[in-house]
Amino acid sequence: MNTQILDLRLKMREHNIDAYLIQTNDFHGSEYMNPYFKCREFMSGFTGSAGTLIVTAYDALLWTDGRYFLQAAEQLEGSGIELMKMGEPGVPTYEEWAIAETPENGTIGIDGRTVGCAQIEALKPRLERKALGLSCQDDLVAQVWADRPSLPLDPVFELPVEFAGESREEKLGR
Repeated sequence: MNTQILDLRLKMREHNIDAYLIQTNDFHGSEYMNPYFKCREFMSGFTGSAGTLIVTAYDALLWTDGRYFLQAAEQLEGSGIELMKMGEPGVPTYEEWAIAETPENGTIGIDGRTVGCAQIEALKPRLERKALGLSCQDDLVAQVWADRPSLPLDPVFELPVEFAGESREEKLGR
């Protein structure tokens, strides 16, 4: 078992979280992420560009798609993390699994800064059916990743309308 998973489990207990989801995402849903956001890679050792890791008190599972089945199997070997092959017969989605495996009145945790509102809204009714809570406040990976790379400090710039399709004001208005 990798030590990052063990350390995360300790933090989960401290925060009363029964299952913690670590998706491959940053604050903006970018395709190419700064190393600061490679939490799933840090926790699991899987370096593919797509995947979701779920950790509970007793299990750690990684969902990825067919592009990465061989790579993930190799990189997860000996880690104690089970590979879940998305789209294969009998493999639940990570949301289905997390809900089924979290005890009634339990809590699922996720770094809310890396999840879109639409995903949270779609998940809420399913959580309510089992009286599950959703904790989006804590970045537990940050609490176990001692030498985590810093957030990017690159300057921000606005793309001209001819590239963006519409102005910032129009987008905000929409």
